[in-house]
Amino acid sequence: MNHHWQKIDLLTISYFVTEIPLYMNQKKKVLFVCTGNSCRSQMAEGILRDMASDQFEVFSAGSHPSRVHPMSIAILAEWGIDISHHISDSIDIYLNKGIDIVITVCDNANEICPVFSECAQRIHWSIDDPFHGWDNEEQFKDRYRETRNDIKHRIQKFLQTE
Repeated sequence: MNHHWQKIDLLTISYFVTEIPLYMNQKKKVLFVCTGNSCRSQMAEGILRDMASDQFEVFSAGSHPSRVHPMSIAILAEWGIDISHHISDSIDIYLNKGIDIVITVCDNANEICPVFSECAQRIHWSIDDPFHGWDNEEQFKDRYRETRNDIKHRIQKFLQTE
């Protein structure tokens, strides 16, 4: 075995790896938007981050942010996804953050969502809102599960196209 060629090959490889443009290594930034940033957008952020954090930086925001709904946290916890540390952010925070893809998850947010940049891709998913108030909502747990499952299905389709 010629060890000299091995060294050259390794040197050549390391040279080309360091010369790859930075933009090729950057993750796309995805922002999920809804009105309150308490249920749908929070679940979408958690699910996409869980499924593809190696490909995307994932965020969520609301046009009128409130807080993360405890039932959204509980429903994702059933799948081992922890969003208990999430907070509700305003869309304004992300306007100049180089967002590549904006996904609105409610019709209201789709209508009032600001323009992020000419380059940002806009996607709209009309997802039913499981929210019915801030109490425990045990009786609505199945609605939250349906919403979570719908979001995961849409994210799986989204990942097939990216």
